[in-house]
Amino acid sequence: MHIIVCMKVTPKTEQVKLDPVTKTIIREGVENEINPADKNALEAALQLKDKHGCKVTVIGMGPPIWEPYMKLAVAMGADNAILLSDRAFAGADTLATSKVLATAIRKIGDYHMIFCGEESSDAGTGHVPPSIAEFLGIPQITFVNMVEIIDGRVRARRILEGGYEIVEANPPVLLSIEYGCNTPRFPDFRRKRYVDREFKLTIWGLKDLDLKEEEVGLKGSKSIVEELREMKLGERAREKITGTEDEIAEKILKLIQPYIKK
Repeated sequence: MHIIVCMKVTPKTEQVKLDPVTKTIIREGVENEINPADKNALEAALQLKDKHGCKVTVIGMGPPIWEPYMKLAVAMGADNAILLSDRAFAGADTLATSKVLATAIRKIGDYHMIFCGEESSDAGTGHVPPSIAEFLGIPQITFVNMVEIIDGRVRARRILEGGYEIVEANPPVLLSIEYGCNTPRFPDFRRKRYVDREFKLTIWGLKDLDLKEEEVGLKGSKSIVEELREMKLGERAREKITGTEDEIAEKILKLIQPYIKK
């Protein structure tokens, strides 16, 4: 089976900043990382590769500075990586991003599963996985924390409030993988050496995907951000409470008593 993993590179959480003019995330001059949930999606795909010999292809839409991260995915165990990079893609909302990713997946063809992280750590909308599935016209399974292949069918465990459910589907199918559901592996030394010496990253632009400029990037985005506000948290008063357990409990009770509704 062929698994395509959609990967995003995001600013480290503490460095996320917004451009007040374009109302988009500032991605230049910040320290980046592979989106944590996408790492879990990649690990889930690699576990199936280890068990069933699946082929794993990683794709991502972003600027050239993403190249080392795409290569890192190959060093971790992916068979191939494709970076979708073009100035026309800049400023895309989730709809325009999903369109580019879905078009690239359609061009790759011959896939059985698509794995995405449940959401990105910067925007956190969770729109992209279901949007890709809709563009491709394939079923989707969300909130997945375990995947199996049984007799050619995909079996997934979905996390629900208060429990879980087991869902099965025939491929092709898209799965959005829960953050933290596994422990992503480190790059293998031999794979890293292969990436450094032999691997050639594939890069596709607007013309390679046969898309029009007005369909992608900022021009192809339908979301309208009317206003941005930066929340500034003031300094909070602190008090260290000491004493025996009974004394501490009594002091805490006195502190919260005025706020308890009678």
